[in-house]
Amino acid sequence: MLINDIFQETYISLSGNKVRSSLTILGIVIGISSVIAMISIGEGAKVSIRSSIEGLGSNLLMIMPGVVQPGRGIVSSGRGSAQTLKNEDADVLREISGIAEISPESSRRFQVTAPTGNNTNTTIMGATPVYLSVRNISMADGSFLTEAHMRSLARSAVLGATVAKDLFGDSEAMGKTIRISKMNFMVIGVLSAKGGAGFSGPDDMIFIPLTTMQKILSGADYLSSIAISVQNKDEMNTVRDAATDSLVLKHRVSEPDFSIISQEDILGTLTQVVNTFTLFLAAIAGISLLVGGIGIMNMMLTNVTERTKEIGLRKAIGAKRKDITQQFLAESIALTFIGGLIGVFLGAVISYGVNRLGIIQSQVSVPSIFLAFGVSAAIGIIFGYYPAQRAAKLDPITALRYE
Repeated sequence: MLINDIFQETYISLSGNKVRSSLTILGIVIGISSVIAMISIGEGAKVSIRSSIEGLGSNLLMIMPGVVQPGRGIVSSGRGSAQTLKNEDADVLREISGIAEISPESSRRFQVTAPTGNNTNTTIMGATPVYLSVRNISMADGSFLTEAHMRSLARSAVLGATVAKDLFGDSEAMGKTIRISKMNFMVIGVLSAKGGAGFSGPDDMIFIPLTTMQKILSGADYLSSIAISVQNKDEMNTVRDAATDSLVLKHRVSEPDFSIISQEDILGTLTQVVNTFTLFLAAIAGISLLVGGIGIMNMMLTNVTERTKEIGLRKAIGAKRKDITQQFLAESIALTFIGGLIGVFLGAVISYGVNRLGIIQSQVSVPSIFLAFGVSAAIGIIFGYYPAQRAAKLDPITALRYE
């Protein structure tokens, strides 16, 4: 049977009952578009996560008190283990080669009120002047904390973009006084909006001198974290090992009572979570593909029944089993191919719409498009094979007598 004849017969057969063919194609369209949209959202989420993590700082290592155990997060390894980092540890780390800058940090949550009457419960971060460069943050207005603020235990505050809006709305925040835990602090600067850094990002923080935080506000001399900016990305593991050895020696412990986390560690964990979630969503969307495939099989079996006499006539004039099989498989594959084509387009439109509306970042990947077409072809072959074989095995005499 010639290819042109197959295409012509396929067109005549599918166009003969447009409503049935359209409804069958619709099942594939819904399935393919759903899978494309879910994968696109997953890819976009990974890009967004990478951008957010890299935006936290260049070649960043985070030293946290306590021990990170897989699946359990930061856990206590004994009484007071959450207070294992102190200012002296930052001094020890400065002796390690390959480190660009070190930012000791101490954070706690406090209730903050403004002269406007607005209030918010947010993270107060005790920081040093190098915090900006280590965390890759810029100022929108005013200036950041200086060494003079550190030495004088100044009650000065720099607001994150979100906090500034929560407390002062659209009015000017510079020079105003805010109250943190019943203590007055003067606003000397407002950070540029960072975005995408999660619930504990700089947008939702207020920054005060580390010395003021430790000696006046919290009354505790321990650190909640130490951020290290490494000069060369290739030296990340070397610096991490050197920092671990130095702090273990300083703390006089046999096992680290702290954890050092790199950007790659965070990125790898979050990417794994997103991949699992994307696979789960794609699997759910794939159920509609299975339903669409069953719809194709149902339609093709109906076609075989309705065209029994036609099949018998073709066999009577010399058509072989192979010819009948090819014809019905071609019709099945044509249905899934058309559905796949429309589904990819619709999935891309949904992905673009979601991205455009700012609901969540999405990105259509070329592999997902090829996957969609591959799945479409597979569905056409798998769910069309049984009806095709059933048609090919019909006895021509019995088929011609069929009423």
